[in-house]
Amino acid sequence: MTFLLRNIPNFLTALRLAASPALAALLWRGHDYAALIVFAIAGATDALDGYLAKRFNLQSRFGRYMDPAADKLLMLTSFLALTVLGVTPVWLTALVIARDAAIVLGIGLAHLLSLPLRATPSLLGKVSTAVQVTYVGVMLLLLTFDIHAPVLINFAQIAVAAFTLASGLGYAQIWLRAATHARRTA
Repeated sequence: MTFLLRNIPNFLTALRLAASPALAALLWRGHDYAALIVFAIAGATDALDGYLAKRFNLQSRFGRYMDPAADKLLMLTSFLALTVLGVTPVWLTALVIARDAAIVLGIGLAHLLSLPLRATPSLLGKVSTAVQVTYVGVMLLLLTFDIHAPVLINFAQIAVAAFTLASGLGYAQIWLRAATHARRTA
C-alpha cells in the first residue's frame, strides 16, 4: 500500500484541524452559510477517517492522538465563536471547556500519581460529545437561515449542559475509583 493511501485518515484529520480556525474566521466575518458547510465537511471527515482507519487497519500514532484533538479543537472553536457572536451563552461554553479541561487534568494527574486509569471515552462521554456536535450544528443552521426558535434553543442548551455535566461527573467517578483502588493496594 502506498504512503499516500496509508495516510488518508491522517490527511482527513489534518483537514479537520484546519477547519477549526476557518470556521471561526467565517463566522466572525458573517459568512454563516460557508461556516455551516465547513462544519458539515469537518463532521464528514471525522466519520470517514474513523471508518477508513478501522476498516482498512490504517490506524497510526498520529491519528490516535490527533483525531480526538481535532474533534476537541473543533468543538472548542465552535463554542467560543458562537459565544462571541451571542448565540451561545458564556456559562454553557464555560461548562463545556471546564469538563474537557478537567478530563485532561485528571488524566495528567493520574499519570503523575501512577493511578490505574485507562484514558478511554465512556459511553456517556460519547453521547455528550454527540449532543454538543448536534447543538453546534443546530445553532449554525438557525444562524445561517436566520431562524428564531427560542424553545428549541433553550432545550438544546439544557441538553448540552445536562449531558456535559453528567459525563464530567462520570469521568470524575472513574478517576476517584482509580485513586481509591491505588490507595487500597499501596
